[in-house]
Amino acid sequence: MTGKELDRSVHVQLRTLSKENAEGVAKHLVMAAVQLEADDIEAALAHAETAVRRAGRVPAAREALGMVAYRMGDFARALNEFRTVRRLSGSSHLLPLMVDCERGLGRHSRALELAATPEARTLADDERLELAIVVSGVRRDLGQLDAALLALQVPALKRGSKAGVHRLHYAYADTLVALGRVDEAREWFQKAVEGDIENETDAVERLDELDGIDLTDLGPDEDDVVPSPEPPSAEGDGRPTPA
Repeated sequence: MTGKELDRSVHVQLRTLSKENAEGVAKHLVMAAVQLEADDIEAALAHAETAVRRAGRVPAAREALGMVAYRMGDFARALNEFRTVRRLSGSSHLLPLMVDCERGLGRHSRALELAATPEARTLADDERLELAIVVSGVRRDLGQLDAALLALQVPALKRGSKAGVHRLHYAYADTLVALGRVDEAREWFQKAVEGDIENETDAVERLDELDGIDLTDLGPDEDDVVPSPEPPSAEGDGRPTPA
């Protein structure tokens, strides 16, 4: 790892540091991302904390620590870091994650208030998509299923061309299942399958469940299909994917 793997915008932020320190922080940021991707949370945390100790006023360092805390389920710490990023950078791109942190802390009213702030209108299309998924999850937590479905009815739902839209399709299908609208849900799970080229969701399995099929592993040479005696129940959490 050389540190040069980082996005150019991060290197611009690091110019406020000495050359030696910038190079060291860059390496820690790369390693934090690599370890987070490998699910080695402890190692990712160590690298992110070191980056913050050496560059506490660099937004990218605070964002890295926030992402690790978010993955750990330490929503209070993650929210604090994301707020610091917004204060240092002036950017609201982490707003969906901030809303989800409020949700994770059980502060659903605060989450909805934050999602409705003027900053939400400044988000890029992919960020608005993630925010819609989180808001829908908040509504589901509150038992407001109709409102949860409405929250997902953003323009990207029908366009189907944006990156990550398969997650929106999945959340929409999952909410339809919760509402008992299984036939409609099947259609949207199918859309999720078509867009999920990296298998980020279990949309294929959900489709099989809706069709009453249970794929049971009976051994290395068998792929028997066994009818499932009971229909599935849906339970989506609406969490966004950390970048």
